[in-house]
Amino acid sequence: MATVELTTQNFSEITNREGIVLVDFWASWCGPCRMFAPVFEAASEKYPDIVFGKVDTEAQQAIAAEFNIRSIPTIMAIRDGYIVYAQPGALPAQPFETLIEKVRELDMDEVRSKAGSQA
Repeated sequence: MATVELTTQNFSEITNREGIVLVDFWASWCGPCRMFAPVFEAASEKYPDIVFGKVDTEAQQAIAAEFNIRSIPTIMAIRDGYIVYAQPGALPAQPFETLIEKVRELDMDEVRSKAGSQA
């Protein structure tokens, strides 16, 4: 599966569904973003069961503001509608794959329980 452009029109619909969504907050002028793009694209081909979404922070400023994105690239992992990871910085291929595996291994009952207790 190739990457999906996330916009204010489709962001909630895509990120609130069951499964894993990885989001790359980026901008065309950002050197580290351009270096991370091939890693993100390659992972999207390797893991077709995961949605790989890209948010152009210049074009989608409302989304960037909603998530308080201050540094790009920022990588966000969402599973079953819960943000389970959000950190700035480009990752090399192997650490990015490790992140994907850790998100897959999460006990979502535990995540939901912790989220419920913080509400």
